[in-house]
Amino acid sequence: MSNSELHNYLPGLPEAALQEFTQWCVLEQATAAGYEFTPDLVKLENLESVDYIQELVGQFADATRKSIEGSMAILVAGKQADTHALPGIAAIVDFISLYVKYLVPKGSKNELPPDEKLDLASKEQFEQLCQIAKKYSVEIKGIPTNKNQ
Repeated sequence: MSNSELHNYLPGLPEAALQEFTQWCVLEQATAAGYEFTPDLVKLENLESVDYIQELVGQFADATRKSIEGSMAILVAGKQADTHALPGIAAIVDFISLYVKYLVPKGSKNELPPDEKLDLASKEQFEQLCQIAKKYSVEIKGIPTNKNQ
């Protein structure tokens, strides 16, 4: 599963599910790759899902784009997300999933070749999105979610 397909499912998810997926991308997947990021929780407090997503994405991008890897990843993710032309908050979630995916191979905890790490990051994102969608009673059809496939 690639992120080019992942974007097809984002507009069908409720905002709370998009928020949860964004949190996972930024706070778990990127951290597991070796990117240290501590969000400013005061700025995130009591925000609606859309505002929360925008604030969290902004904080993460500001913290990680200062490196060459971050600058390149943000450029590639932005261009690719633009081609998907998603509406509303789904566009921001699409961008951050792509941005994190492109950051993962550069992370300090990467022990796989970059292509393998990109594939693994994409698969992890899709599996996480499927789990979150199921939690919100949204079915993502036609794609196997078995981790062994």
